[in-house]
Amino acid sequence: MILGIGTDLANIERIQATLDRFGDRFRDRVFTEIEQAKAERRRDVAGTYAKRWAAKEACSKALGTGLRMGISWKDMAVTNLRSGQPRMHLTGWAAQRLAEMTPLGHEARIHVTLTDDHPWAQAFVIIEAVPIA
Repeated sequence: MILGIGTDLANIERIQATLDRFGDRFRDRVFTEIEQAKAERRRDVAGTYAKRWAAKEACSKALGTGLRMGISWKDMAVTNLRSGQPRMHLTGWAAQRLAEMTPLGHEARIHVTLTDDHPWAQAFVIIEAVPIA
């Protein structure tokens, strides 16, 4: 059963301009230390941040809230498996919202995909409820 679907498109050049203007203030407000470390290791730093920005926006939409109702940017974090597959981790109010929308006897699974084609970065998030065996 699908609980929520979200998508977002981010402009990589806009993220680069924000990084240039606000630097660490922007990074620290929006991205976890793990996300920052990943982005700063990459050749396309702004593209990496833009994909994660888009994923956070898409996740907030899939949760049915957008970025309101107390969700913090850092309540949603993107990491990667060794294979490179992105994973979304929720904490704080985002995790609480996910628990509230998950039916009894089910567990929530979050699927996320990221892509970019300069100057755009895009993310899709699907939240699914799977019966507990």
